[in-house]
This record gives sequence, structure tokens and C-alpha cells, in this order.
Amino acid sequence: MKNLFYYSVITVLIAACTSEPHYVIIGKIDGADSVTFLLQKREAGKTITIDSAVAYKGSFKMKGGAVKYPELVLLSARDTRMRTQFYLENAEMTIAGKLDSLYGAKISGSKTQDEYNGLINSLNVFNEKYTKTYNDYQLAEQSGDTAKASQLMKEIETGEKEMTQMQKDFVKNNPSSFAAPQILAGLTYDMEGSEIETYINAMDTAVANTETIKSLKERVEKMKAVAIGKKAPDFTMNNPEGNPVTLYSKVGSKLLLVDFWAAWCGPCRQENPNVVKVYKEFNKKGFDVFGVSLDRSKDDWVKAIADDKLTWTHVSDLQYWNNAAAQMYAVNAIPANFLLDENGVIIGRNLRDEALYNKVREVLGGK
Repeated sequence: MKNLFYYSVITVLIAACTSEPHYVIIGKIDGADSVTFLLQKREAGKTITIDSAVAYKGSFKMKGGAVKYPELVLLSARDTRMRTQFYLENAEMTIAGKLDSLYGAKISGSKTQDEYNGLINSLNVFNEKYTKTYNDYQLAEQSGDTAKASQLMKEIETGEKEMTQMQKDFVKNNPSSFAAPQILAGLTYDMEGSEIETYINAMDTAVANTETIKSLKERVEKMKAVAIGKKAPDFTMNNPEGNPVTLYSKVGSKLLLVDFWAAWCGPCRQENPNVVKVYKEFNKKGFDVFGVSLDRSKDDWVKAIADDKLTWTHVSDLQYWNNAAAQMYAVNAIPANFLLDENGVIIGRNLRDEALYNKVREVLGGK
């Protein structure tokens, strides 16, 4: 009788152990025989491997312990550039696709991934529509049809606003979705800290306690110090000649644009001609630029300054995303800028193309 009781207890304990929350990933990847797949995530700015498996005739299986909450991870094929992102959670998930197009693999079994896919599918409808509009815009530009190009650009901007609103609506309408933090993080470039805070405060407690939201909360605090209407924090950094230059040594012009950029940043280099145009037209009226580079290579930085004909003051600590001024100003994407008045008060943020031109003209006057 004692033995029967003992074996019954052991059976219950084993069943309890196997029912603990855990993840299972079933891979079915065509063309992936003897390929090692890595399950990875970003943590503290680094990519770490949390699991791996070797595919046999395209099939593999990963099984791990409980994850605290659904989070975005990478599945990548070792020694290749093939990878796909998905939300890992305590469930059995299947990833099916082809090795040469792993990014397009179909992921099933994850509730969070299904929520995310619903949003992406809606956005893809807009993407298809506005890709054609953008191609038409390029043709109009090349043919010199400025009127048509201008009209098409307005349509593109309208589409971008609609897509942004769709993402905001997802965050607002899905406060318990663990996909919401990542989506919100991707929207914050053009959002004020108070708006970000509103979305965070509406989230369920479990979602608001994710690492992504904790990082966003820290960023919001920094953003409050560089919000429109606040006095810009001062900083000192070296120019290309190695001499320290203080931001406030340049404040006093009627308008000063603190411009965060880098030689390696394609969108920054595309925006530089617009900044040059505004500088040339309004410099004598009191407009100046203070360029802050997030470069790592001094040679690349100096060459880009010369190539793009950026004739204003430039500084950098060559620390890439760890640039001290970028950290102070809560810059997490470039190009980024802050427009200061003659007293160093921030009166504009992330003004690009016509928005920058129109704001400067509004303040300084012009044709």
C-alpha cells in the first residue's frame, strides 16, 4: 500500500513538472538540411543566443523553459543573413517557410504573433497602394512635372499619417497585447513625451512592466527635459579639429538648429541638401546650424561634411549611438533636430524638408 502511494506521488510530481509553462518551436524550413538555427534576442544592446537546433531535412525542434512574457525574438540560420522575427511565448509554435526567404516564414501558435500579424496585414494594404504612388512621384520628379510631384507627395504624406494612426489605434485598442510595446516604441520618433505617457498609462499592468515599456518610461523622462518650450540642455563636444565647442557658444542667433546626423545614415544624407538650402537662404537673417554627428569614424564624418557642403559648426564624440548629446536629448533615430530660439528655448523638433523651411521662414520672414 505504501509503495502504491509512493508511486502515485511520483506520477503526480512528474505530471506537474511537464505541465510547467514552456515554449516549443517546430521548424519546417525547405532547403535547410544540416543547417543550425539560432533563437536570439536583443538584451542590453547586444544580441544573445537563447536556444539552437540543427535541421534535418528542413525539420528541427526547440524546447525551452518558461518566458516571463511574450517578447520579440529572432530566428536566424547560422552563417547566413537569413532570419525572421516573431513573438516567443509559452506555447507550441510552428515556423514554416523556405531558407532563401526565411523572413517570409509563416508563424502560427502564438497569440501575440497573431495580433501583430493582423496589424501588419492591414498596413500591407496601404503599403501596396502607396508604393505605386511613390513610384509615380519619382517619375514625375524625373520628368520635371513639379505640380504632379507635389500632389503625389501630399498623397504619400497622407498615407503615412493614416498608417501611423492605425498603429496608434492598435496600441490604444489592445492594452493587453504584448505586441503593443514594440509598436509604440517604433512610433515615438514624432511623439511628445506626454503622448507616449498617455499610451503607457492605458496599458494593462503586465504589459506596462515589460522591458520595452520600462525603457520607454526612462526615455519619456529625458524627453520632458527637451520638450518644446523647454530650455535646451547645454553640452560640450569636440569639433573635427579636436577643439571643444559648447552648444551655448552658438546660441544667440535668432534661430539655431541642433542637427543630429551621421555619415552612415542614408536618410540624413538625403535631408542634408534641404538643411543646406535653408541655411543659404536664411543664414544672413539669423539662422545657424550646430551639427552633432553619431559617427564612429572621424574620416567618414569629415568626408561627409565636405561632400555634402555642410559649412556650419560640427561636433562629435565618435561614440555612435552612445553619443553623449544624443543620450541627453533622447535621440533614438536620426536624422533628428531641435530648433532653438535666441534664448536657447526649443520651439521645434524633428522639422524636415518643407516643415523646416516653413518654420524658419515663419520666424525670420522671407519670400
